[in-house]
Amino acid sequence: MTVSDIVFQIRSRYDQLSGTEQKVADAVLADLAFAASASINELAERAGVSIATISRFAKVAGCDDVRDLKLRLAQAGAIGARFLADQGGGEDNVFYNRICADIEAALHQSLAHFSEAQFRAAAALVDKARMTCVAGFGGASTMLGDELQFRLARLGYPVSAYHDPVLLRMLATTLSERDVLLLLSVSGVTPELLEVADIARQYGAKVVAITAPDSPLGERADVLLPFHVDETDFIYKPSASRYGMMLVIDVLATELALMHKAHSKEMLRRLKLVLDDYRGGGDRRLPLGD
Repeated sequence: MTVSDIVFQIRSRYDQLSGTEQKVADAVLADLAFAASASINELAERAGVSIATISRFAKVAGCDDVRDLKLRLAQAGAIGARFLADQGGGEDNVFYNRICADIEAALHQSLAHFSEAQFRAAAALVDKARMTCVAGFGGASTMLGDELQFRLARLGYPVSAYHDPVLLRMLATTLSERDVLLLLSVSGVTPELLEVADIARQYGAKVVAITAPDSPLGERADVLLPFHVDETDFIYKPSASRYGMMLVIDVLATELALMHKAHSKEMLRRLKLVLDDYRGGGDRRLPLGD
């Protein structure tokens, strides 16, 4: 069911409201939590209008009645005040340092959940797999699914990344006990990933999940590589959670590289050789295709 954005509805219709209805709109938008929980009498008193005006406002806002209005306000308020209230404090003047600090905090938060045994178990599954299929949906998980594919491919592991939910469902039915499905999700609640994990497990594939601890996706994993990043109130910058996920990927890739040092060194040597030739020589310390 499509979410009804009552905040947008009120703001977009504000200029068409009567003077008393605008008073209700001002009171509602100033404190969604109060408006959602208050009685009709309390809301009328807060706005300085009659009870009849509250009922009329609910209709004008596109709601069936006051009860429907309060329900939609509660849903709108559930996203948190940081997306509704004005933010002061001069954040725009210091956001360079704030971004860097949030990245550092995200890395330390993620590191706190790491377990050497879990990384070794995940690496062992990938190392023995006929094929590792990586999947993630959304911004960070899509991008980092490709990143994980690059990390494993350059070490010589058979790996492919998928971001289409229908294609992934089809793929999951072809997996077997010789394969690994490696799923990425910041929240661990994406329905398509949960369904794909169930399908793959039905056919014997092992599931490795890079996701939040105690999440539905984590519960479906044979091996969980947990990470968690608390979002800040500075909503204007991109989420720092992707750095926590990237740290997990880097640790896993390094664990795999160290399992077979001689083989990994040879794979990386070949990479360096062909890249230097492609670049026409250059600095010996240039990244290996990063």
